[in-house]
Amino acid sequence: MSSDKPDRWMSWVALATAILAVFAAITTLYVGKYSSRAVLNQGQETSQWAFYQAKSIKSYIYEIQKQKLELEVLADRGKQTGAMADRYQKIIQDYDKQIKRYEVEKAEIKTVAEKLAKSKEDAQIRAGNFGYALIFLQISIMLCSVSALTKKKPLFFIGLVLSLGGVFFFSDAIWLFY
Repeated sequence: MSSDKPDRWMSWVALATAILAVFAAITTLYVGKYSSRAVLNQGQETSQWAFYQAKSIKSYIYEIQKQKLELEVLADRGKQTGAMADRYQKIIQDYDKQIKRYEVEKAEIKTVAEKLAKSKEDAQIRAGNFGYALIFLQISIMLCSVSALTKKKPLFFIGLVLSLGGVFFFSDAIWLFY
């Protein structure tokens, strides 16, 4: 009769260890998922900011050209024919349209880049929390395994208590409440 209790206890240890191992495997998948997502979003964000910079440079070139033409118009005010003055004004207006177009495009690109940055930060936070959960779960599995080998019940209970840390960080990674 006394040999049944250790077997029952060992069954609980084995079941708990198996459940913790499955939970740790799922957590590992989430760590990889969100770590990869953070890296991908970082690359896309960098590309968006490079695109933004290219648009800024193009816009700046148009601004410089527009200012140059405006100064030329002022300097040659009495010397220009009507057709030449009209041509200058048409080019200046075209440059102004280009500048405005680039400003709109830059605003759109900036919005996309900022969304990617937010998504990247979110993924980094989640990956970190899943990582912490995995650490707690691995320590819990180790303590449960050692308790089975040494037949020391306190190690098993300490492992179960530490697994709550894994559950906490796993939950926080999903819902971001902490």
